[in-house]
Amino acid sequence: MDEYIFDKVQDVDLKKTMETSYIDYAMSVIASRALPDVRDGLKPVQRRILYAMIELNNGPDKPHRKCARIVGDTMGKYHPHGDSSIYEALVKLAQDFSTRYPLIDGHGNFGSVDGDGAAAMRYTEARLSKISMEMLSDINKDTVDFNPNFDESEREPVVLPSRYPNLLVNGTSGIAVGMATNIPPHNLVEVINGVLKIIDNQIDEDRDTEIDEILDIIKGPDFPTGAEIIGRRGIEEAYRTGRGKIRVRAVTEIETMQNGKPRIIVTELPYMVNKAKLIEKIADLVKEKKIDGITELRDESDRNGMRIVIELRRDVNANVLLNQLYKHTQLQDTFGVIMLALVNNEPRVLNILQMLEYYLKHQKEVVTRRTKYDLNKAEERAHILQGLLIALDHIDEVISIIRGSQNGNIAKERLIERFGLSEAQAQAIIDMRLRALTGLERERLEAEFAELLAKIEEYKAILGDEKKLLGVIKEEITIIRDKYGDERRTKISYDEFDISMEDLIPNETTLIAMTKLGYIKRMTVDNFKSQHRGGKGIKGMQTIEDDFIEDLLMTMNHDYIMFFTNQGRVYRLKAYEIPEASRTARGMAIINLLQLMPDEQITAIIPIKEYKEDRYLFMATKYGMVKKTPIKDYENIRKSGLIAINLREGDELIEVKITNGKKDVFLVTKKGMCIRFDEDDVRPTGRSSMGVIGMSLDEDDQIIGMQLDTQGEYLLFVSAKGLGKRTAIDEFKVQFRGGKGVKCYKLTEKTGEVVGVKAVNEENEIMLITTEGIIIRILVSDISILGRITSGVKLINLDDENVFVASLAKVREESSSTSDEDIIKNLEKELKEENQSDS
Repeated sequence: MDEYIFDKVQDVDLKKTMETSYIDYAMSVIASRALPDVRDGLKPVQRRILYAMIELNNGPDKPHRKCARIVGDTMGKYHPHGDSSIYEALVKLAQDFSTRYPLIDGHGNFGSVDGDGAAAMRYTEARLSKISMEMLSDINKDTVDFNPNFDESEREPVVLPSRYPNLLVNGTSGIAVGMATNIPPHNLVEVINGVLKIIDNQIDEDRDTEIDEILDIIKGPDFPTGAEIIGRRGIEEAYRTGRGKIRVRAVTEIETMQNGKPRIIVTELPYMVNKAKLIEKIADLVKEKKIDGITELRDESDRNGMRIVIELRRDVNANVLLNQLYKHTQLQDTFGVIMLALVNNEPRVLNILQMLEYYLKHQKEVVTRRTKYDLNKAEERAHILQGLLIALDHIDEVISIIRGSQNGNIAKERLIERFGLSEAQAQAIIDMRLRALTGLERERLEAEFAELLAKIEEYKAILGDEKKLLGVIKEEITIIRDKYGDERRTKISYDEFDISMEDLIPNETTLIAMTKLGYIKRMTVDNFKSQHRGGKGIKGMQTIEDDFIEDLLMTMNHDYIMFFTNQGRVYRLKAYEIPEASRTARGMAIINLLQLMPDEQITAIIPIKEYKEDRYLFMATKYGMVKKTPIKDYENIRKSGLIAINLREGDELIEVKITNGKKDVFLVTKKGMCIRFDEDDVRPTGRSSMGVIGMSLDEDDQIIGMQLDTQGEYLLFVSAKGLGKRTAIDEFKVQFRGGKGVKCYKLTEKTGEVVGVKAVNEENEIMLITTEGIIIRILVSDISILGRITSGVKLINLDDENVFVASLAKVREESSSTSDEDIIKNLEKELKEENQSDS
């Protein structure tokens, strides 16, 4: 007996057996589990769930069904694997934060962005979503092949008809053996527009589509959780080669709280980031002292959306801390794109154009098969109708043949013999009801027959002409696009290291507006002109209370904007980096764009095309120091800013102007003194120098403004108690710098100190802002012209003796009666003059 058992043992080569078994396993995982098909973008488990649900008649117009029932059907009929893996796949298809366009409409607890799992399948319910019906559309019209299931008791589809490009629209991720796929979700409108481009090129121009044409249409991934993609380089690499790394960053905003402390608000997270773990990670970083400056961290998310609040210490630079969070946490994440899918059951890495072409090839097959199916059905029905109409034409003879026959078979044979009918036609005549003899019924049959003949002709035309076939696909996916399409959720922003980004941005004229409280935005000139004619400048802007536009300048998209602060630092942005907004939008707080220090405020904004040799920046400080530095010294400005001028303790930079070395400078003090000197008196010094004395001040005096002789014909002075006047600039003789200057305003008890000075022309307007936030606009032409040693006239009534004029601004938005065209003309004139003086 033992010998018999021993004889049955076979010696095998272990290496060979392992190789064979492992390859079989690997191929099974690759082809039948982890990777999506290029045609419908689904893995087998997802396809089987959707098919089981349509078999259960579980559509969007039917009540929800228990998930346990759906999972049971899927497992019993098509997917002989664990119920937990099937339910996990079902849940993911229902989560609106995992799937861009959910294919399942879930009812109950389906998990959350905090990583909470879904409730057990016995508690949750589901049905197909409306868009998933487009995945299954026409599946019963022989559009796709069916295979036997695992025990050959059922048949299941090899692929779904997928009437929209689901592989790109919903994306997918999967780990097979020796390979993985990670395709990001995309915007339905953009993807379908890409397919339409391929179709249009074939129909209209008989040519293949270039990948660049697709890149112009499909801007980049569109994640269900929104967020922001940094730069286009990773996107382009992924789309051209099938592999690439895309940097995704949370959407954040820096706010200043009422107590003056800054806080960071996070409203959108990168795709697949667990919110609870992220908050935990930030808390750990604070505990480990890797990040310093966070005083409070809380999650204020609710049904209205996500909101993570990170409160900071007053002395912390919010932008710097935010950059640390980007570095150490998943507030900035990398999405590694691998566009791997099964093509004819073989895994292939595809570029975006190939994906769309394979999808279109699938649609051609689906529509061809559906049209053949419809054609066969129409021909069968037309054949029957033809027989019925023959019978109706000879109804008396037909009745007599049937009455005279012993049974149905004999009647059928006689009808076939007499009228040359087919078996099916004869059977239809025998089965015909008496009501078919009515005149109305006959008309209905004739109309149906005519309609069928037209359809048959149409189907044959579609099958005979590929362009007509493409036209059908185009029409149908356009309907899907219009029905289910939505706005992009993920923004694509600029990356400072992404050189190609600038090439994509047209160097057009643009308007930059900044308000007193530090909100900034960029507007296109077209946007400005497209408003109502004879409008009110940019008065429609939604500024917050006590805010107004302080700077409005015209520049080019590729030019630099330099921002100088009271603490003597300078920051720089390209004009296109300032977010574009409509004319009525408030814009973005400047602290979201620049890494400003605590208590740092912008005191001057200067647009710069290029850093020329013979141009200077002229600066004035509160305590009378002036400095002239070649503009070339400011050519390389770091993200964190640059020292523009060294200040003594307590001193502040108040104004900065671009000069050509030939202008006259006016400095005015709060005690009513003014000096005018030639800027030649100030020798150029280096960037980090302190400068030289521009004006000698009394102990309790300070500079409140600097103006140039080219800025206007008059100097307009305003005092703290609301009095003001204008004086011709010719009344001020040129002196040497460093002197005390001359009297420019007569101070009395009624006037208070001088709070503002502006060089103005007759057509300008000015704006006075009081310490209570009251704003008044005054035409310069309404203000008296008076000599140097006068106090001026009342410009604003201040009833309360504790209220004073806080500041004076030259209105850059023109008068309320000025039309938009005039505003643009004035700004274009300024830009032209600047360019001429530059050249």
